Amino acid sequence: MAIRFGVSPIAWVNDDMPELGGDTAVETILADARDIGFSGVELGGKFPKDPAVLQPLLTGYGLDLVGGWFSGALLAHDVEAEIAAAQAHLALLKAMGSTVFVHAETSNAIHGARQTPLSRTPELDAAGWARFGGRLTEFAEYIDGQGLRFAYHHHLGTVVERPRDLAAFLNATGAAVGLTLDTGHAALGGVDPVDAIRAHPGRIAHVHCKDVRREVFARVQRDGMSFLDGVLAGMFTVPGDGNLDYAAVMRALADVGYAGWIVVEAEQDPALADPRTYGELGLRTLEREAAAAGLKKAA
Repeated sequence: MAIRFGVSPIAWVNDDMPELGGDTAVETILADARDIGFSGVELGGKFPKDPAVLQPLLTGYGLDLVGGWFSGALLAHDVEAEIAAAQAHLALLKAMGSTVFVHAETSNAIHGARQTPLSRTPELDAAGWARFGGRLTEFAEYIDGQGLRFAYHHHLGTVVERPRDLAAFLNATGAAVGLTLDTGHAALGGVDPVDAIRAHPGRIAHVHCKDVRREVFARVQRDGMSFLDGVLAGMFTVPGDGNLDYAAVMRALADVGYAGWIVVEAEQDPALADPRTYGELGLRTLEREAAAAGLKKAA
């Protein structure tokens, strides 16, 4: 078993704020990802959604489709409705040979609301967790039956943000509910990503690596800023350019026997943080620390 390195197109074009890189061509993203040395790319909003178009496009750049974010609404509707809503996305992932289904609950999330302070992140009570956890487990079991690993993305501004949220999430869900461990969202939510990896190795289904600038996040909290304002202020960056210890992260992944995708994903303004330059830094940092930790990279 081995790891592969992928990248999110969010560094080039931010789907939550299309004004950030919105005029960047898909071909530019793919050429940069190839030239930096990534093996795959996650789905972006500007990407064609027809596999007959997307597959030859990615193949032409020597890239695989890692997977792509799906905005869930299991707090607002039942599992049958979620399955129906996911069909087009699921069919695309299956046709493209992707192995993970990245899901996040967005029905009451605030991360896309520019005027809402991040301090207003929603929370669930015990009854809410029981209902949500049951629905998530049933939906994840359906995804598993379709041949993909379900990988829930915890995220600032959503119901799975803080340590107590992650604990409730894990307690309320079954083994089919894997986790997209996002180092940056974990750290700024108060979750130690290394501890999370070591404590829940069987749940780590996918890994997103972004670094953080804690001094910027402290200002976000102090000034009542929104998630998107925090992104614009630079609270995220790529591995090797922030405060996180990626040697420790890679050692933890090696110690639990992780195999699968490790994705560089850092929301920044591409006019201020050149995606190719920062992508190079992120990948070289992860390659160096992964090799030192003994993680085997796929050929």
